[in-house]
Amino acid sequence: LGYRDPAARAAILAFKHGGRRDLCAPLARALGAGLSEGPSPFNLLVPVPSHPSRILARGYDPPALLAAELELAGMGQRASVLRRVRATPPQGSPGAPARRGNVRGAFRSVARLGGEAVWLVDDVVASGATADACARTLREAGAGRVEVLALARA
Repeated sequence: LGYRDPAARAAILAFKHGGRRDLCAPLARALGAGLSEGPSPFNLLVPVPSHPSRILARGYDPPALLAAELELAGMGQRASVLRRVRATPPQGSPGAPARRGNVRGAFRSVARLGGEAVWLVDDVVASGATADACARTLREAGAGRVEVLALARA
């Protein structure tokens, strides 16, 4: 989706921050439509984990909901194999300093992966530091290939 498109941006932000869980299914359909037809080489959908305090504040976990919708659409099997082991500052904040340092050591894998190809599912990729930290953790846990699947890049 085009984050620079005002309507798409408004829908994504309403889903992510505005309590609009009802937007998850149409956003996931739009995300899936952007992928090629035919069988996917990726078999796991791993959501970027939110910290429990953020889930409590929002009342839901946007990447986990997206992964669930993508699983329903037949794009792979949802696997919550990553845990956020410490809270981090929001990566989308303007001028957030040292984003890579913010997320260093923030994620752990709770399972070994036997060479599976993984879609790392997120709502918005800001600098890419969170996605990179999660991908590194997944590869250390044995993932064969990791690609990011996100609604938008900020």
